[in-house]
Amino acid sequence: MPSDDLVRPELNAPMTDSIFEDIEQVGEQLIEVRTGISRVIFGQESVIDETLITLLSGGHLLLLGVPGLAKTRLVETLGTVLGLDSRRVQCTPDLMPADIVGSEILDETEDGRAFRFIPGPVFTQMLMADEINRASPRTQSALLQAMQEREVSVAGQTHPLPKPFHVLATQNPIEQEGTYPLPEAQLDRFLLQVNVDYPDPDAERQMLLVTTGLEDRQPSQVMNAAQLIKAQNLVRRLPVGESVVEAILALVRSGRPGVSDRTEISDWVAWGPGPRASQALMLATRARALLQGRVSPSVDDVVALAPAVLRHRMALNFAARADGRTLDEVIDSLCDPFK
Repeated sequence: MPSDDLVRPELNAPMTDSIFEDIEQVGEQLIEVRTGISRVIFGQESVIDETLITLLSGGHLLLLGVPGLAKTRLVETLGTVLGLDSRRVQCTPDLMPADIVGSEILDETEDGRAFRFIPGPVFTQMLMADEINRASPRTQSALLQAMQEREVSVAGQTHPLPKPFHVLATQNPIEQEGTYPLPEAQLDRFLLQVNVDYPDPDAERQMLLVTTGLEDRQPSQVMNAAQLIKAQNLVRRLPVGESVVEAILALVRSGRPGVSDRTEISDWVAWGPGPRASQALMLATRARALLQGRVSPSVDDVVALAPAVLRHRMALNFAARADGRTLDEVIDSLCDPFK
């Protein structure tokens, strides 16, 4: 278990004169983190950046992509580079909630029989839920309290999770037999949904040469849990301009049917993003600014991160799907006024 000095990111922490020094220090560490990841993961720069943005924001991540795109490898590498205790759960239809959160057993002691709690794999700093949509809804719901409250309740007892705590889940979008779609309530718990595409030719060529040779590249630790939480605290200390706040509010609210004045939203969107989308976009833009060594985010950050924040918090209706519309097209149209 991590030490007690690892705390949740502070909210509304006041600005201090040392913030520029902190940004420079964390920025240097993040450059080393990127370099360490690139030794193992070839290409996928945007995926790596959005994953780091999620962790800097203190959130959870859903990686969506076909098999063989290094989604699992990325999560394993992050655990090593960031110095986090990490565990992996391979989700299957017969996986039970107790297999994730843990269970109580009847133990024989000197004073007689007593129940003892055996922690499950969720008691870690970085939990990888591989192919999360293969788990049953009952098991998927076991992660809801953990993702939102950072604690689990078993047999009437509440057990706090380690700090920091992040869930990085993967999902295969093409193989749907024997899967259970994630409910909207759980999808909303993920800060970002990152779509992992095929690598470009140069990256795939490098991967082909390195991974089939004798060299076995292994990542090395760059940060630790305390330093990551310090960076998360710093993200929440970054100032945000009024123009960025207004852009976030306008963008998110324009995607809600019945609220938006855009006719295509009323015609195509079944349900739109809730307030958690605004919160996620605010944190993510700050984290992106820190990742790029800037003091505060800009409207360009809002536009760049809008797809990852909104694509799992909106749904098209039947008419839009029948007309061949895609959610990314709708989100892109929402971003047009801010480009």
